Amino acid sequence: MSGGEVAGILVAVFWAILVSFLAVVLVRLAQVLKATTKLVADVTEQAVPLLAEASTTVRSARTQLDRVDAIASDVQEVTSNASALSSTVASTFGGPLVKVAAFGYGVRKALGKSTEAAPQKTSRRTVIVGRTVPAARRRKQKG
Repeated sequence: MSGGEVAGILVAVFWAILVSFLAVVLVRLAQVLKATTKLVADVTEQAVPLLAEASTTVRSARTQLDRVDAIASDVQEVTSNASALSSTVASTFGGPLVKVAAFGYGVRKALGKSTEAAPQKTSRRTVIVGRTVPAARRRKQKG
């Protein structure tokens, strides 16, 4: 065999090894792409129902927020009505009630002066250093 034939055989063997290596790499790449396609299909299959459920949840939350908004506006209206009613009652009955209370106070004072003429015995106590001393003992201490 001549040197040219050996070089040709070596080149052919090198190309055969290179083509075999590339074939193995392409087969493994095809397996990876197949697995990736299956994974994407599974994720899509699971994500679509989740997105539909999330959409339903968001719609329900919006409905509940609309209800809460309506309730809050009703409460605000009731509060303003109660405030107006309170102001009306105060202005309508406030003046006469103050006059009646003043009249009652005057009558009690007038009646109280007639009963004050009679002496009333009251038990008075004096506080000394945090203690209460009866009136009899207090007179002994003073006198």
